[in-house]
Amino acid sequence: MRIVVAIDGPAGAGKSTVTKRLAQQLGYSLLDTGALYRAVALVARDRGVGWDDEARLAKVAAELDIRFEMEGEVNRVFLGDREVTAAIREPEISDGSSRVSAVAAVRAALLDLQRRLGERGGVVVEGRDTGTVVFPDARAKFFLTASPEVRAQRRTQELRSAGKDADFGQVLAEIRERDERDSIRDLAPLCQADDAVPIDSSSRSVDEVVAQMLAMVREREQGA
Repeated sequence: MRIVVAIDGPAGAGKSTVTKRLAQQLGYSLLDTGALYRAVALVARDRGVGWDDEARLAKVAAELDIRFEMEGEVNRVFLGDREVTAAIREPEISDGSSRVSAVAAVRAALLDLQRRLGERGGVVVEGRDTGTVVFPDARAKFFLTASPEVRAQRRTQELRSAGKDADFGQVLAEIRERDERDSIRDLAPLCQADDAVPIDSSSRSVDEVVAQMLAMVREREQGA
């Protein structure tokens, strides 16, 4: 039986890469919930809507015209006919997504969309509260993390590979600030579900992490 697989964890833990590979190996679809909030932040910025303007942000979220297309290991993101795969990963938008995701009206507007996309199972879902809020009954849950230093190094390399200036110290500070903000916010804070399997990717390869997850998902599929 095809099930819902929820992968939560802080920024930079490797969720995107792991989620894509796991979905490919399972033959499941991929729902990047974080991309939804990033898209809201991007549209809001482009329209001059403040990331603390709850009423206007709710309108942006309710009207979000978003779709995903897997191409190899790239989960391409489109807003209408505009591809925003790279744009929603910019540092400014990463910060914005954390802020808009703390707005109750935005979360409410996107929650039903996420659940509809995953209601039939056969989907791997990535985010920060997928196992605790969005899909609390998911059959397989993981909490993927890594040390702040490792996550900052990965992010710095990612930005530099994209031809952008990146200072490790600044990236590390931003990650620590975001971790704190995401963990202490009142609405759907970043936390590990009681029934999630914790995995630290600090010193483990992507293949090792995916192999562990795959084995567990196959087991849960049999028991579903």
